[in-house]
Amino acid sequence: MSAPQQAGPYDPLRLCVYATVALLAWLFGPWAVLGFAALGFVGYWKARRAGLSRSKCLLRDTRLVLAYLGVLAVVALAAIVNSLL
Repeated sequence: MSAPQQAGPYDPLRLCVYATVALLAWLFGPWAVLGFAALGFVGYWKARRAGLSRSKCLLRDTRLVLAYLGVLAVVALAAIVNSLL
């Protein structure tokens, strides 16, 4: 058996995405965290309803991912409310 050949050099796109998300979180603070958490929650909710039970996320189980994203959203919302008071 021969080893699979790669089409070209590895593209570290994920690192660029991570840096962009970090920049947005730094610039917009809890608003960005709330937005990304809500976006992720909706995406995982739809995927779970479509039958996804295991994720490539470190938490693996989509129920854990949903709980994690829900907690992030609640904490971000609490930070936003606290900053307005």
